[in-house]
Amino acid sequence: MSGNGMGKDVVMPQLAESLVSATIGKWLKQPGEAIEAYEPICEVITDKVMAEIPATEAGIMREIIAQEGETVQVGAVICRMDYGVDEVVSTTAAVRDERPASGVSEPAVPAQGQEMRNRYSPAVQRLAQEHGIQLNDVPGTGLGGRITRKDVIQFVENQQAVAVSVPAVSAAAFAQPSNLGAEQGTRGSTVNTDSAQQPPVAQPSAAAQVTPSSNVHNGPVRTTGIHLSENPRLPTIEIDNGQSGRGEYLIDVTPIRSTIARNMRQSVSEIPHAWTMIEVDVTNLVQLRNKLKNEFMRNEGINLTYLAFVLKAVVNAIKDYPIMNSVWAVDKIIVKRDINISLAVGTEDSVITPVIKKADQKNIAGLAREVEELARKTREGKLKLDDLQGGTFTINNTGSFGSISSYPIINYPQAAILTFESIVKKPVVINDMIAVRSMANMCMSLDHRILDGVICGRFLQRVKENLEGFDLETKVY
Repeated sequence: MSGNGMGKDVVMPQLAESLVSATIGKWLKQPGEAIEAYEPICEVITDKVMAEIPATEAGIMREIIAQEGETVQVGAVICRMDYGVDEVVSTTAAVRDERPASGVSEPAVPAQGQEMRNRYSPAVQRLAQEHGIQLNDVPGTGLGGRITRKDVIQFVENQQAVAVSVPAVSAAAFAQPSNLGAEQGTRGSTVNTDSAQQPPVAQPSAAAQVTPSSNVHNGPVRTTGIHLSENPRLPTIEIDNGQSGRGEYLIDVTPIRSTIARNMRQSVSEIPHAWTMIEVDVTNLVQLRNKLKNEFMRNEGINLTYLAFVLKAVVNAIKDYPIMNSVWAVDKIIVKRDINISLAVGTEDSVITPVIKKADQKNIAGLAREVEELARKTREGKLKLDDLQGGTFTINNTGSFGSISSYPIINYPQAAILTFESIVKKPVVINDMIAVRSMANMCMSLDHRILDGVICGRFLQRVKENLEGFDLETKVY
């Protein structure tokens, strides 16, 4: 190459020790664009985690080799860049010269001022589209003035606060129910204060302005359980009316959904699944949690869910039956010493399994903190690749949806997955007398190459004993 630029291949880095490939999620830079040092050039997906690949130095994107959605091996070329200060400076200057002239002079931008202002990550763009806001109106607090996901959330919350503060006379003028303001708050509707001051008859109600594309949902927002803290969003769909008038809904398969499909297919095709279930009396556990939850919230600032107790009961049972903590290796069975529990956490468009490392070394309070932290990071899209690796046994809290029985697919290559179902009050016969008790099912899928009915039956019985062994004297610390 000439002295003004040096061509160089950019390869897929090894983001984790066990990583052998990753999928290109989205290119953030296109050929011909100038790139600053350490600026992200693309997003990659591996094990359902999105990670950005940064440029190691300033340059110009010349050619994209790996296309979006393509799975690339570690060390393979994904794009080519030209490096060279002179060429980058001249290209950046040319881009500035092409900007349309306006009657208002632009203020000088300092070197470390707002140079990142108009560079939006896909997460930020997605949030803005969902809430119908213009990113130009959002103040950026990130590096170089870049707008972060937190900035968008804060901007939306401020708009909702303004909407709530609109005088109630507007709702009265429309003869709407008294809970309209609450309904708008739930839906996340944005009210323009200027238009609210106009004659009411000229303006439609806020509820009528909601379009299907806004992906809003009615109903209360979930505040308990690991799965959801908000109503799930619908995936973006494209409607094909067709010649016959019978429409079809076309949903683009995202790289994360492709990863889930590949892992599930591998699990059911390679692992001979078997299934078993046991019923547990959790009456004492319900009473214990009701006794502790308010004090725990004051001390820890988080909700004490049933899942923390279930985790403790399962972990202690794995200690007694370590074969449950194993993987199949063709000519041998590998039993893991560390008990790392994978949690199946549902988001609006996928299921992710972050891992509680060395769960056997944590008490109930510590497990509750881990559950809250992993669920929060999952919802906010802040999970790192390390958070998803090393799991040895998976637990799923399907009971938070009201499920009473399920047949889960094993989290490959683990040996088993256990679901904790909904707690239901049922009449139960105790000593030939009928009593109303809080009951829950524990459903388990197992790898029949490693595990058999006898060992799994004993394991589930030990989990049952541990859960039914909780009483009002049980300590969480």
